Amino acid sequence: MSDPTTPAPATAQPLLRPVRLGALDLPNRVVMAPMTRARATNPELVPTALHAAYYAQRAGAGLIVSEGTWVSPEAIGFIHVPGIYTDAQTAGWAEVTDAVHAAGGRIVSQIGHLGAVSHPDHHGGRLPVGPSAVDPGEMSFTPDGPKETVTPRALTAAGIAGTIADYRRAAENALRAGFDGLEIHAQGNHLIAQFLNPRLNLRTDAYGGSTEKRARFLLDVVEAVTDVWGGDRVGVKLSPYWRSGPAFTADAETLADYDQLLKRLGDSDLAYLHLVGPAPGEGTDDTLTAFARFRAHYRGAVVANLGFTRESGNDLLERGLADAVSFGAPFVANPDLVDRFTHGLPLAEGDRDTYYTGGEAGYTDYPAAPRP
Repeated sequence: MSDPTTPAPATAQPLLRPVRLGALDLPNRVVMAPMTRARATNPELVPTALHAAYYAQRAGAGLIVSEGTWVSPEAIGFIHVPGIYTDAQTAGWAEVTDAVHAAGGRIVSQIGHLGAVSHPDHHGGRLPVGPSAVDPGEMSFTPDGPKETVTPRALTAAGIAGTIADYRRAAENALRAGFDGLEIHAQGNHLIAQFLNPRLNLRTDAYGGSTEKRARFLLDVVEAVTDVWGGDRVGVKLSPYWRSGPAFTADAETLADYDQLLKRLGDSDLAYLHLVGPAPGEGTDDTLTAFARFRAHYRGAVVANLGFTRESGNDLLERGLADAVSFGAPFVANPDLVDRFTHGLPLAEGDRDTYYTGGEAGYTDYPAAPRP
């Protein structure tokens, strides 16, 4: 009979058990969440050797999801974020994937487009694009600092087709760069989330006017990239509970729309859905309620995100409400996060003043904890 006062072996932690997500075999269920770190401080927005070192340091994660990368110049909406739409960028990412693989890790590319939350300062004075000509009422991070968003240009039917083609080319470049898979950035206030939002998508064509039509843009992007990769190496990241500005309210209608979207995505045979739960103290649902709701509507693998600790992540997995858990901020200052979870070591705190400042400081200079 086991002694309840004796700590369970580290391998008993659900976070440390292997899992298969589609075609992705992971040695543990600790996923590194995508995090913008603004280190592509070159005019071509090419990832560098610094990026390769950063990601390789964190190769102990069961899976790394890269920072969100732009699918085209029109997608840009934040300074010093790399793209994956040129040959030079693709070659830079190949160095990153080589470094991660040499360190024994797995990495997928997250691709996205900021849409109406961008600013003319990113586009030579030209208006950014959105599903409709509606100002999202957000703040845009420009080369001259934060500025209020403006009313965007509504994408034409041809513009939508071209943007979907941009996603497809980005997926092809990610394949050439040696990534292990692809994640579609559909969370937060970015372009895909704008199409899903009835306050920002006022279209009356095939891409708006009903819950089903507002979801078409995302589903068309999924079809385009899975045609390149196969569904079993593609994930989608969504944030149904996102609250931001006047447009993103996470009200009952919004959550009901996402319930239907999750059901429809279940037909795509994806590797996983990467789902962001509610922020603490926001709305009526707590984390467990939210992920129980997701489980009720999506039949595939779920990666859970937002504010998890070792303890709460293990608890969520033990309850069967997710298949893996992603961690963002803990990976900033703890490149050896899986090791620290394994041995119950304390976590270092990241220096927020260096999150987006460029260079090695606060990026690749965090040490691993001494082994016990």
